[in-house]
Amino acid sequence: MLNVGDTAPAFDLEAQSGGRAKFPSGKPAVVYFYPKDDTPGCTTEAKEFTGTKGDFEALGVDIIGMSPDTAAKHDKFTAKHDLGITLAADPDTETLAAWGVWQEKSMYGKTYMGVVRCTFLVDADGKVLEAWHKVRVKGHVDAVLEAARSHFG
Repeated sequence: MLNVGDTAPAFDLEAQSGGRAKFPSGKPAVVYFYPKDDTPGCTTEAKEFTGTKGDFEALGVDIIGMSPDTAAKHDKFTAKHDLGITLAADPDTETLAAWGVWQEKSMYGKTYMGVVRCTFLVDADGKVLEAWHKVRVKGHVDAVLEAARSHFG
């Protein structure tokens, strides 16, 4: 898993609405990873990032969410919840693994591979400035925005 000071892996992935999610893009970015579209925690997180998008844009910071869902699923998720952020699709999980968030998890005694909810604040050159591992959604977006303001405000 990436930590502060690491260089984040580049990616160019399909996103919703036929778009592309590219990193690095020459701008700082919040890159956040979530397990699955349209689940309670993931929906809350996406809606809160959408609600603060203007604040991040004012700082020159892009927001990219990523899950193993397909771009078609991202389309439905975006339309259902009126989301305004870029959602990258990584169904083959290569990028998720490169960022260190595709890990073995366990629930009810069974192990499986899945996304560990993490967020990274990355500068324009791809250097990780802040890292949040095993994120709890409540209050998280506010903490990320505060960190972005401290670095870019």
